[in-house]
Amino acid sequence: MRTTELPDGESVPVLGLGTWRMGEDPRRQVEELRALREAFEIGYRLIDTAEMYGEGGAEKMVGKAIAAAILAGEIRREDLFIVSKVYPHNASERGVQSACRRSLERLELDYLDLYLLHWPGNHPLRSTVTGFEALRGQGLIRHWGVSNFDVSEMEELWALPTPRHRVGCCVNQVYYSPSQRGIEFALQPLLTSRRMPVMAYSPTDQGKLAQDPVLKAIGVRHGKTAIQIALAWILARSYRIAIPKAVQKKHLVENFEALGIELEARDFEEIDARFPPPARPVPLAML
Repeated sequence: MRTTELPDGESVPVLGLGTWRMGEDPRRQVEELRALREAFEIGYRLIDTAEMYGEGGAEKMVGKAIAAAILAGEIRREDLFIVSKVYPHNASERGVQSACRRSLERLELDYLDLYLLHWPGNHPLRSTVTGFEALRGQGLIRHWGVSNFDVSEMEELWALPTPRHRVGCCVNQVYYSPSQRGIEFALQPLLTSRRMPVMAYSPTDQGKLAQDPVLKAIGVRHGKTAIQIALAWILARSYRIAIPKAVQKKHLVENFEALGIELEARDFEEIDARFPPPARPVPLAML
C-alpha cells in the first residue's frame, strides 16, 4: 500500500474505503459485512465512516467486520487506520466527547485513528477543538481533522491556539474528483503548504465517471477502466488520499489496482482539457 504523511509525519494509506449509505438497510447487512471483510483481504487498511451514516449503522457494520477479521487472525487493530466523523450539532466541547464515545461503542474499538468534524456548524470551532484535544489526551483519538472546510474555515481554524509541541488539524476531507477541481485554486495549495493531506470523498463522482469518454479512452491505452484512471489521477500527487465506496468485490479490486497505475503527461493533458482546472475561486463542492 502506498502512503502519504500527516503533518506530524505519520504515514497513512493513500487509498481507503468509504462507507456512506452502509448500515441503512438491514436487508443489506450480510452483503456489507462481506464487502468489508473482502476489503481487508484485498489489502485495504483505511476505513472511513461517520455517525451520520445510517445514524450509526455504518459504524456498527465496520465494527462487526473488524472484530470478525481480528478474531480470524486476518488483521491486527494496529495495522488499521479508522476514521469517523462527528455531526456539527454534536460538536460542542462536551458533545464531541460524548459523540466519540458513542462511535467507539458502535465500532467496538478503544480508539479512533482520526476523528473529523463532518462540516462547519454553529458551535464555536474553539469548543470543538478543545473537545478534540481532550479526547486525544484521554487516548480515545490519535488525530483530529475536519471535513467540508473551505479556505475561510481553515483560516479560522488555523488562527486558534494549539497545545505546544502538538500538531492540530491533520486532514481536510472534501469532495474532490477529476470533474470537481475547485479546491485546486486556493484550498489545496494552502493545505499542501502545511503538509496536510486532502482526503477525497466521491473521487469517482459516485461511479458516474465510469462512462466518461475521455477517461475511458485513457483507460484503453493503459488496459484499465475509467474509474481506475480517475483514482490514479487523484493519487498521482502528494498529500492526497482517496476513499471511494464499493460493495461488490470486483469494484473493491478494481479500485485497489488503481494504486499501480502511472499516468503519462498526455493523460494529464487530456484530463485537463476535459475537466479544466479552476481559473478563479469556486465554491466548495459538497454532497
